[in-house]
Amino acid sequence: MQFEGPPESVDAFHGRLRMLPEKLPRRLRQCADYLAAHADRIAVSTVADLAQGAGVQPSALIRFCQAMGFSGFSEMQRLFREGYGQSWPDYATRLGNLGAAGADSPGALLAQFVDSSRISLEKLAKTADLGALEAAIGILSEARAVHLIGLRRAFPVAAYLAYAFEKLAVPALLHDGLARLERRHMLRPGDALLAISFAPYSPETVEMAAAARAAGMPVVAITDTVLSPLNRPDHAVLCVTEVEFGAFRSLAAALTLALSLAVAVGARRQTSDRKRVEISD
Repeated sequence: MQFEGPPESVDAFHGRLRMLPEKLPRRLRQCADYLAAHADRIAVSTVADLAQGAGVQPSALIRFCQAMGFSGFSEMQRLFREGYGQSWPDYATRLGNLGAAGADSPGALLAQFVDSSRISLEKLAKTADLGALEAAIGILSEARAVHLIGLRRAFPVAAYLAYAFEKLAVPALLHDGLARLERRHMLRPGDALLAISFAPYSPETVEMAAAARAAGMPVVAITDTVLSPLNRPDHAVLCVTEVEFGAFRSLAAALTLALSLAVAVGARRQTSDRKRVEISD
């Protein structure tokens, strides 16, 4: 598959990523997955740097650019430089400089993770889709009960949401997969599912989202890239990505997004309950 002509904007670029066929050649799929998760690096990286990150040869990355409708890498990079301007920090350079200062020191290691988390939060503030956030708040505040699922790396986010919803008097059920117990039979129309998964995606979470849709429930997804299996047009999707240090990603931005969502839903439900009481009086 090859598009004719380059995308006109960064959003159009991400739209084309969603249109790529599942059976894309393996090397091109690696390019697509990597660029979807690290689009912020396109404007400031060389073709060799991005190819190394994707685990492919530079020639494969150039073929991917051409498949996306660009004449080559330079044209793709120009699109991102024009779209992001000077507001985007050079993440790889900042973290690389910290690593050169001595990552074997506990203090330097702490500084690395603090800086990664700070940049992730800055990125969330700049890229958050407020329309999608409002849609998610509306779905969860109107649901009879909120079902939560987030396994593996996403589990702390789901568990925190369960705790926050309990404190905010929002009926919620955490599907934690403990003892491999299946509780899909508890999915009911009138409820909503909040599914959380980051690459590499949890099949159980994706399957739960499909089960919720089959049960007639709306789905809110917190995920990381446009290629996530949870990033579907019939979901309210909140995207959040974390800057990596080494092979580790913090959850600073994801937990901040979860806290904002929980508090907004609690406040919205409280307002709705108060209005219902006033009407009944």
